[in-house]
Amino acid sequence: IVLVPEIALTPQTVRRFAARFPGRVAVLHSGLSDGERYDTWRRARRGLIDIVIGPRSALFSPLPNLGVIVIDEEHDGSYKQMPPVPPPYYHAREAAIALGGLTGAIVMMGSATPDVVTYHRARSGRYQLLELPKRIMGHRRRIEGQAERLHLESRYRPLDADESADVMRMDEALTIPLPPIQVVDMRQELRAGNRSIFSRALDSAVSETLARGEQSILFLNRRGSSTFVSCRDCGHVMTCPRCGIPLTYHQSQMMLTCHQCGRREPQPRVCPNCGSERIRYFGLGTEQLEMLVRERWPEARLVRWDRDTTVEEGSHEALLSGFINRESDILVGTQMIAKGLDLPFVTLVGVISADIALGLPDYNTGERVFQVLAQVAGRAGRGLLGGRVIIQAYNPDHYAIKAAAEHDYAGFYVEEMRFRTRQALPPLRRMVRLLVTDPVNERAERMAVEMGNVLRHVIRERALAATDVLGPTPAFFTRLDGRYRWHIVIHTPDPHRLLQDVPIPRQWVVDIDPESTL
Repeated sequence: IVLVPEIALTPQTVRRFAARFPGRVAVLHSGLSDGERYDTWRRARRGLIDIVIGPRSALFSPLPNLGVIVIDEEHDGSYKQMPPVPPPYYHAREAAIALGGLTGAIVMMGSATPDVVTYHRARSGRYQLLELPKRIMGHRRRIEGQAERLHLESRYRPLDADESADVMRMDEALTIPLPPIQVVDMRQELRAGNRSIFSRALDSAVSETLARGEQSILFLNRRGSSTFVSCRDCGHVMTCPRCGIPLTYHQSQMMLTCHQCGRREPQPRVCPNCGSERIRYFGLGTEQLEMLVRERWPEARLVRWDRDTTVEEGSHEALLSGFINRESDILVGTQMIAKGLDLPFVTLVGVISADIALGLPDYNTGERVFQVLAQVAGRAGRGLLGGRVIIQAYNPDHYAIKAAAEHDYAGFYVEEMRFRTRQALPPLRRMVRLLVTDPVNERAERMAVEMGNVLRHVIRERALAATDVLGPTPAFFTRLDGRYRWHIVIHTPDPHRLLQDVPIPRQWVVDIDPESTL
């Protein structure tokens, strides 16, 4: 079984495995029809398939003689199944480890930016740690053949003899340096009079890349045209009546959209609060970025890749294959473009706003920022043409941004563990989040207070050491889809010992080792 974090990554992964194991590979994911999924499931159970590739649900393929489970990009949050997806709620990585224990299958987890908890377990000896300190890009004959066809000098070089001594045939593998990364302080750009979203360095780099006929990626981890809409006279912000969060404006549809519940409203002509026509649009998303790129480089062939452009069946594969075939010059996208794509003609990656998520009050914000920056930077320079990365930030001295710019996972891990040690956060203790929702805020609060009292009583009664209960408090997103949200966060060495025999009503969601506490 080979797990990938997104359905969009399955075609690229399938091609690689099918070329090596023809006729023995199948795909299993929710994008298939019921009949297709049943047929694959039946063939797997009968032993007619050797390799199943797909997202987290592919883990449950009934292969009769399971030998290996591969988890690609193991750090990715997509492996955790949580609401609004229906239950069961689980983490595919932890489920894979359990399945490996039951079947004797080897579990291989791969990532250039491992989850901090996973890496801590490997360093402590719980997992075997295998490291690739250099970027292995391909087989010598394939690379040299490609260089000859494209009339390019190969920048790849073989591993040193001492590095390959213990690995059979590693003299046939070629490596390439990671791309250089430049961090631009956008505060300095403002002081210099540049009010564009493109720094002078990024502007010049995109123009140079276009002139050479090469490809660029511009990354912004936010969808839409404007992230909120406000009245200039009374200050009213257009919010979702079901979720209470600002609506995002999508200019292509002329609609306001809630990115939590999906509610859509027409573009307002007047303020619903005071009747003023002075409506202002603030913030930046990928749709607005696409428009600004078209204005600045009208000669460029441009494509946008986010959840708004990939709703139709087959759209992921069509966008990817078109870009790989050099039908576009610039790819604008969200974190979907940072997930393991191999784009050999991309020589420039520009990150529009690296610190866009640093203000979120979540325990692993720094880790997420480092991971997405390192992953999107890894899309550059994967081919014969080389590459570079430009990261724009208003807080360039943050340890996550500095470590990503230096390709320094070890340095990031040290800083992140310092922070987590001070707070006794995972991996030092486990974390549990209990979330209750209700259409009536007072009722949700009452249930949360009652649960908090029960948990504190259990801790005292069982004399549980190093166990803390935080809350109850309203969640960061206080109301979603018409339901108010209250939560309790628990830090404990042993969640099972705490929660065993504690009655938890059906309105509650229990999240062990949460990916987020927002």
